[in-house]
Order: sequence, then structure tokens, then C-alpha cells
Amino acid sequence: MEFDRLINGYKAKACVMSVEKFPDGSYGNIRIAAGNRAHCEDMMNVMHRPFIPNSPYEEYLPQNKNFEDFCYRSAFLGQPLHSYVSLPQMGLWLNMFLLPLESDEENIGYCIYSYEVTPNADLEQRSSLSADTASAVLKTCIKLRGSNNIHNTFNEVMEDIRKICGSLHCCILLVNKDTRSCNVFCEALAPDSGLPPMSNLISDDFFDITQTWDSTLGDSTCIIIKDQRDMEWLSSINPLWADSLIHENVKSLVFFPLRYNGDTLGYMWVGNFNVDNTVKIKEALELTTFFLASEIANYQLMQKLEILSSIDMLTGVKNRNTMNNTVDEIVSGKRKMHYPYSVIFADLNGLKRVNDEEGHIAGDQLLISAASILRGVFHDGEVYRAGGDEFMLIADGLGAEALEARVKQLCDQAATTKYVHFAVGTCIVNEGEDIRNAMHLADERMYADKNEYYENHPERKYR
Repeated sequence: MEFDRLINGYKAKACVMSVEKFPDGSYGNIRIAAGNRAHCEDMMNVMHRPFIPNSPYEEYLPQNKNFEDFCYRSAFLGQPLHSYVSLPQMGLWLNMFLLPLESDEENIGYCIYSYEVTPNADLEQRSSLSADTASAVLKTCIKLRGSNNIHNTFNEVMEDIRKICGSLHCCILLVNKDTRSCNVFCEALAPDSGLPPMSNLISDDFFDITQTWDSTLGDSTCIIIKDQRDMEWLSSINPLWADSLIHENVKSLVFFPLRYNGDTLGYMWVGNFNVDNTVKIKEALELTTFFLASEIANYQLMQKLEILSSIDMLTGVKNRNTMNNTVDEIVSGKRKMHYPYSVIFADLNGLKRVNDEEGHIAGDQLLISAASILRGVFHDGEVYRAGGDEFMLIADGLGAEALEARVKQLCDQAATTKYVHFAVGTCIVNEGEDIRNAMHLADERMYADKNEYYENHPERKYR
């Protein structure tokens, strides 16, 4: 075939791909049979060596299983294909077209590969989808934007994706490299799948498997396992992961990383899917995962902001703002309490002395130790740092006798430390009584306890 004359009619970068087909229907060598002037110039600029026709494609282009599948589909199944994908390791975007060509060779198929590489994403290209794919992605976006319960909504989205893909299982797994942990964010299982929830499969060493995924993805936007041959390929480069899939009877898989601003938040996969719709599934999920990652990143940001606004960052207990909100909820009846319950104020004796004599780092450590003891003793209550060296606790359902035992336990544990010593004031709240009055009484009793302490130990008074 006169490839040079054919391909030189293209102004864009273009080349002819040849694909070898085996008797069992699988493909073998994929080569670049010919390239036009723009392609040859691009190869010289990128590879710094001239293009040689009929070379294996991986000598000039990144080796990619999805690209190979597209070449096979175009060359032998006669499918014209288009894809617009990111190349994450290169920080580039690839706009590619494949057009099937007639072949006069029984076991060799051909297609034209035309491509453009840019440093920035083209929004028009990203949104250029088939009507049914666009509808599915739009439905996902509307669900996510109108959500009041993000976990319920994501589970609904997973079920939608599972049905679109004709799969048995769809799941999003979030990964935290700092804590070396992973957790199931949402998932959907077909009613007759017989598969256990993903959370049942996460063992202590499962995080180690997740750490192999990025290297397996390489510069691909996703991994698609359609058949036994693809699973054998996965086994050859990542036997640990492949063995875990085989063990769980996963025969086909679509696997996408969830990336946002260069960070990998987690991964989404669709297991045992309808392989006849592979191309459409890939098209739909490439854009859907972009929105899913964005929503998850926003959710995680809001969680961090909520923690920053409600937690005392030094001690890890709840802050005064949260304490005030809790009291308001109790007063208004939004929060139901189990009567009787206890209010406790605990103030540190001697913090100023530690700060002045040993420095504020030692003072901070004293506050951290005090908070840790309070949380341990009142493990079933809520601990708040009301301000400075003063803590307030609410122990729901804790009556007078149990409260007395807890306060003794608190003082006993403090006595085992070098500096921690609490001034404590308590008040029991019965049904019909106001928590604000109880807080006032507990605060007064705490200061009375503090004054008694310094009267008995005048040498320790230092403020």
C-alpha cells in the first residue's frame, strides 16, 4: 500500500499504524508503518533521532495498553475512534483520532493515527461526548451538586455507574499515604453478585497493594482488563495485584485514579463489566471521574475546615466555639440528653509557673497531657477547651455516684504525673434544669477548689 502518498495529505501530525492479528483473535506487534512530515518532525524534536518506518510503536510513543486496544479496534473492527486524555506523567494532553484503513493482508490491519499534544486542557474537547455519555455525566453532576448527604449520593452514583457498565461491583477507595491507610468511600454491588463488600477485603497489608497501582498505571489514564490475555499482562507487571483480583474472581476491570490538582485522592474501579461496551465505558468514566475527584476534594476540604473550626489544634479536644454550639443545641432541645447528666469544669493549677520557668513548649505539653487524661477518664463524654488552661466536659447520662468515681480517677491519674494537677468543679443536671445554670455552679465550685488548693499549698501559688 502507498502509505506515504496517503499520509502526506494530512497537515496534522499523522502516521499509519500496522497491527498484527493472531489466529485466536488477539493482537501482536503494533508498528508505525509510515509517518507524514509533521509526524517525522515531531519525532525528531522529541526523540532527537529520525523516524524509521515500520518500527515498533513503543520506540517513539509511550507504551499504553489502552492505545493498543484502540489501534486493534480501528484496524480490525473498522471502528473510527477519538479520545482526549491526559498524560499525567508528562503533564500534557493528547487529542487523538484513529481511522480504519482497508488492508490487502489477512493478518495485518491498518489505521491512520492523527494526534495533537498540548500542555493545557481544551475544555471544548473535554466536553465533546456522545449524547448518551453526556447525559450520563450530566446526571452524575446534578446528583452531586444537589446532595445533602454526600455518602448516600455517592453510593447512588456508584449504582448508576455499575448499571451503565453492566458490572457486578463498583467502588471508590480513598488512600491516605500520610497515615498509610485506605477506606471505602462508596460502592455498589449487584443484588445477585455474591460478592462481599469491599470493606471486608481490606486487610492490614492491603495498603501495600494500593502503592503498586500508580506505577502500573504509568502514563495511562486508566487500566482496562477485558479478558484472560489482559489479566496475564497485568500478572506480568504487577503479580501482587493480579493475584488479589483473581482470588476475588474478578475477570474484567476498569480502573481509574481519582486525581485532583496533581494529587491522587484514591481510585475507582468497575469489576466484571460488559466488555462489549468498553469504548463507551472508558469515554464516560474518563470525564465522570474528573467530577468525582473534584467533589471528593471539595468534601475533604470542607472536613478539614470543619475540624479547624471545631477542634483545639494544640490538645485535639473540641474548642470553645463547639462548646457554645453544643450548649445552644441542648438549651433549644435540638440535642436530646439522658438525665441525669454531668457538667465538669477542670482548670490546671500551675500552668503559668511552668510557662515562666520552663518555657511555653513545656506549658503546651502540660496542656496536651491534661487533655489526654481528661479524654481517657471521660471517654464516653465530650471534652472542650474553654480557654487558656480551663476545660469543660459534658458527660451524658452520668449521675452523682458515677461522677464522684470519675473525678477521683481523674485526680489519681493526674497525681502520677510531674505537673498535672486539676482544680475541679461539678454539677449534676436533672430533667427540667438549665445547663447554663449548671455550668455557672460548676465554674464557681472549680474556683473554690483552686483557692483551697493554694491555701493548702501557698508555696505553689504563682499567679
